[in-house]
Amino acid sequence: MHSAQRTSDTGWWRNAVIYQVYPRSFADADGDGTGDLAGVRRHLPYLAELGVDALWFTPWYRSPQADGGYDVADYRAIDPAFGTLEDAEALIADALRLGIRTIVDIVPNHVSADHAWFREALAAPPGDPARDRFWFHDGKGPGGDTIPTNWSSSFGGDTWTRTTGPDGRPGQWYLHMFAPEQPDLNWNHPDVAAEHEAVLRFWYDRGVAGVRIDSASMLAKDPSLPEVGEAHPPGRHPHLDRDEVHDVYRRWRKIADSYDEPRLLVGEVWLEDTDRFVRYLRDDEMHMAFNFDFMSRPWDAEALAASIRSTFAAHAAVSAPPTWVLSNHDVTRPVTRYGREDTSFAFADKRFGTPTDLALGARRARAAALLTAALPGVLYVYQGDELGLPEVEDLPDGAREDPMHFRSGGVDPGRDGCRVPLPWTATGPTFGFSGEAAAAPWLPQPQDWGGHAAQTQESDPGSFLTLYRRAIRLRRAEPALRGDAFAWTETAPGALAFRRGEDVTCVVNFADAPADLPAHTEVLLASGPLEGGALPKDTAAWLRT
Repeated sequence: MHSAQRTSDTGWWRNAVIYQVYPRSFADADGDGTGDLAGVRRHLPYLAELGVDALWFTPWYRSPQADGGYDVADYRAIDPAFGTLEDAEALIADALRLGIRTIVDIVPNHVSADHAWFREALAAPPGDPARDRFWFHDGKGPGGDTIPTNWSSSFGGDTWTRTTGPDGRPGQWYLHMFAPEQPDLNWNHPDVAAEHEAVLRFWYDRGVAGVRIDSASMLAKDPSLPEVGEAHPPGRHPHLDRDEVHDVYRRWRKIADSYDEPRLLVGEVWLEDTDRFVRYLRDDEMHMAFNFDFMSRPWDAEALAASIRSTFAAHAAVSAPPTWVLSNHDVTRPVTRYGREDTSFAFADKRFGTPTDLALGARRARAAALLTAALPGVLYVYQGDELGLPEVEDLPDGAREDPMHFRSGGVDPGRDGCRVPLPWTATGPTFGFSGEAAAAPWLPQPQDWGGHAAQTQESDPGSFLTLYRRAIRLRRAEPALRGDAFAWTETAPGALAFRRGEDVTCVVNFADAPADLPAHTEVLLASGPLEGGALPKDTAAWLRT
């Protein structure tokens, strides 16, 4: 259990374990089939026992839920499905008493089409100042019938939707880099910057320890709306990673640093160019950003070692801590991903009917959990990964909600499969998600979900949950795992090994043959049983060396 002292440590985040809560699917206290903040409060002892330092909540604000809450209608109101602002304040305070901080999601690139600003803009005529907070534009060609640019949406399809005037005639177009229900904000407008800075203060003042910034590199757009070409000079792409976006985060950092306990900025930055990526982590911008490169790599010693090396090299230049994450609310769960022929992850490659060996995937996911937990920096855990949940791939078509599925013409399964409500108990109508209430969960749970339940795993020494609890406890207890020291060590071909501090070594075997372990005095933890003292394929161990 945490000691209260941890909550006054200003560098707490540099080696924190941060648990991602998708509120809709975590726990449902009022029995209506949708997770809520009271459900999270009820399970805070579970999270404290797991040993996490902070909870990151995906958006809990008022939203029509066209994109899982990333279409925000009001930043200062909790969505009624999740509870009230008072519930959020009580949750933040209850968690802090257990030594657990709270991080909330900020979505600065766009708002919901239901946001007061956008409703006002739609009601206003072309040229009205109310439209200037968004990207309204006349179409091209005769009658303005052609979209202003051919930019591609992150969800597939076009990025412009045409409005209809009060007389029923087609009007201007508006930009949305995601779904049409998510109009992009114009960050050149002073209202947009001022509102987001006020929202930051609103949540920081309520005791939130930090914010996770959605689509952080996408805010700035070139107002001349050029097409995306073959090559743009760095920082001059029409709508991605433009240089002026950094001005936003410098202002935000000043706000974050103005608090007695400085608040945190965490970026969602999907950029392949490492030099461009680390610009977001300079000492007057964000504290950390998600390391999607590692998460996307295949289950392969060389590929993962290369990612670890490049991550360290990039972060060394800015003294920001690296982050390690195996999945999130957008990504196929590791137990499923690692049981496939292609164990890497790319959004464009998701398809129905991909063969999966779940036993193999589970073995690898256990080893991956120990690999990531042994690396220096920040560990993120997506809810349910500590239970070894697989991706739910056989959801009925009528239950799917993800715009990625629909905008792909039904080819992409979408992201609903990693968002299925958690199982808490081995039996019951919703496996404890809604207590004893029989309301159907917002996404159906598989019939065998109870086998993965937290209750089932609590007392099983070989379970995923026990492995995660022990790993996180050791990560905190062992001085070698708390610092930044890291050194690769020689190992058998097809294995990967590194030393932390004076006396802890992590070894992961990817090869077919069992690997001999280096000389050691104790096996601190292993992801699976050893074979005659050797490390079997797809198994990881932490050793006292």
